[in-house]
Amino acid sequence: MDIKEIFIKGPLVLQARIFFDDRGYFFESYNKEAFEKFGIAADFLQDNQSMSQKGALRGLHYQAPPFAQGKLVRVVKGAVYDVIVDIRKGSATYGKHFGLELSEENFTMFWIPPGFAHGFSTLKDHTIFQYKCTQVYTKESEGGILWNDPSLAIDWQVESPILSPKDQVLPPLSELNTPF
Repeated sequence: MDIKEIFIKGPLVLQARIFFDDRGYFFESYNKEAFEKFGIAADFLQDNQSMSQKGALRGLHYQAPPFAQGKLVRVVKGAVYDVIVDIRKGSATYGKHFGLELSEENFTMFWIPPGFAHGFSTLKDHTIFQYKCTQVYTKESEGGILWNDPSLAIDWQVESPILSPKDQVLPPLSELNTPF
């Protein structure tokens, strides 16, 4: 596994080693011991999977303490543009965002520790997105940031995104009373 740090401290881009042969491919998507060697000492308590059509946008979501979630995300089928926003008080990169493409072709995974809002836009129909979470979902702890907040200026790489009613009315970053 190859690990790459980004300009925001904490999140990591992980590139699995893929073994191809005439049957197809094999790769290890999670190995607790290997991940701990890279500083990801997480106990995953919940796995989630979504299927989305091209143009769907989910996010930007987070869970507040004591149910803050770290997430290990990847695409099983299709492609997404995956985005995080640093919402950690006092962080040198507070309010900064980072995005990357995750796809079935690139096998890239993304580790997102607690303290980040997360979302993705779907680049292909029938995209299957998987994530392992370090905490169970708790409605009382959920929060979010408006996907098109002008202060973030995120290029979601889709036109006319398909959003849930809830995601359309999230507050901008400036109104966030971040719990991190």
